[in-house]
Amino acid sequence: MTTSAEPVRPGPLAARPVVHRPVPALPRLLRLPGVYRPQEDTALLASAIGDLAIPDGARALDLCTGTGAQAVTLAARGAETVLAVDLSRRALASVRLNALSRGLRIHPCRGDLATAVRQGPFDVVVANPPYVPCPAPTVRATRGWDAGGDGRAVLDPLCTAADTLLRPGGTMLIVHSALSDVDRSLTLLATRGLRASVVRRARIPFGPVLSGRTEFLEAAGLIEPGQRVEELVVLRADR
Repeated sequence: MTTSAEPVRPGPLAARPVVHRPVPALPRLLRLPGVYRPQEDTALLASAIGDLAIPDGARALDLCTGTGAQAVTLAARGAETVLAVDLSRRALASVRLNALSRGLRIHPCRGDLATAVRQGPFDVVVANPPYVPCPAPTVRATRGWDAGGDGRAVLDPLCTAADTLLRPGGTMLIVHSALSDVDRSLTLLATRGLRASVVRRARIPFGPVLSGRTEFLEAAGLIEPGQRVEELVVLRADR
């Protein structure tokens, strides 16, 4: 886990400066019980969407949409078609409520990465996937954040499919914790022929989930002894 800003590698991974900003506030969103609560990673990703130039007629994807926070942001920014994908029926119901309350055209879709690939390609893809390392198998109640022992259960296939999800000239934004190996994400994206870099960083105190796993995280070498702050990053990949 990195707790200080790292120098960005030379070459294509250093294409954009890393932006250090406070995590912005989120708009109020409706959320059914059991749906992932929008929090710091949600807000950090939404702020990075603000830097995108959304092309006319853009098709956009919000993968692992939860309440639809990023789908709302994409639609409000002018994306013509926004597909919001999640496995949770309650999440998709939340998306519908948040879209209707704002008069936005968003298309909820129950599914996963494979579903998104079949629906693609897209001009813009954003994802806040599960990325928290966990010592036990993921269950329905924790699938919104748990992602295997190294936190890569969803990130690896997502990064590997990035070029398939994107049209030529398209852009993907992914948010995850530095606990889940940022360098691996950058490398996987680069091997798919994408120009990839870190464009946002934010340091936040451990929340309840990580606070309850410090012994596991220390034993796995994912945090330093006594570390109680994690770093969130947003990765940008352009095809």
